[in-house]
Amino acid sequence: MRNEACSMAFFRAVVAEFLATMFFVLLGVGSALNWPSGLPGILQISLVFGLAIATLVQSVGHVSGAHINPAVTVALLIAQKISVLRAVAYVVAQLVGAIAGAGAIHQLTPQDIRGSLAVNGLQNNILAGQAVAVELILTFLLVLCVFASTDSRRTDNVGSPALSIGLSVTVGHLLGIYFTGCSMNPARSFGPAVIMGNYQDHWVFWVGPLAGGILASFIYNFILAPDTRSISERIDVLKGTYQPEDDWVEKNEQNYSLELVEKF
Repeated sequence: MRNEACSMAFFRAVVAEFLATMFFVLLGVGSALNWPSGLPGILQISLVFGLAIATLVQSVGHVSGAHINPAVTVALLIAQKISVLRAVAYVVAQLVGAIAGAGAIHQLTPQDIRGSLAVNGLQNNILAGQAVAVELILTFLLVLCVFASTDSRRTDNVGSPALSIGLSVTVGHLLGIYFTGCSMNPARSFGPAVIMGNYQDHWVFWVGPLAGGILASFIYNFILAPDTRSISERIDVLKGTYQPEDDWVEKNEQNYSLELVEKF
């Protein structure tokens, strides 16, 4: 694990996660502020969040795998496709990047425009339990799409994983905005909450997405498309001690980034 942490590839991947999450929060939250002339609309917000993800996955997928979401990172860790060290570093980078993105858009917009900075919260008298269920379902769909669209074992015409993942975020927002403002990503909720100091019902946006991501990881990797690697290979990935000559482990320790590149 020490060798992995000291490598330039690891450093570049962590920086990529920070930058990608920063831009994702800046663009997404920026689209949901109190703009004049009736903006923003549900469709506009949904498209910005989805297209931002698609753009960023295309931009840094070959560097870090473009998780941009702690729920995705935890799901890949559960699937033994990244090391524990990398998962921790990615989540920290994502949270810091989210704060930076939220802070930037906060400073760039007038007070009457920024409003509550699109902090996620319960909408339309929805109960906390219902909100958790909605976030779980929407994040389940997102993470399932991530696993399926980047699975190197597929021989059919997958198309663009970046676009598929972006569309899964878009469709999630088209529904989820009515319930919770739609998070599907703890980092997206965390950044604005920190900047505004508003943590009301904030736990919902950790429990729901993380549970959805973990559930999707188990269902895809143990039921829909069972993982055929040996226990020793999986342990090596988690420890970050894979051997470079082992193509499968090397690919997965790089956070499935090579799989993304091959399909773009």
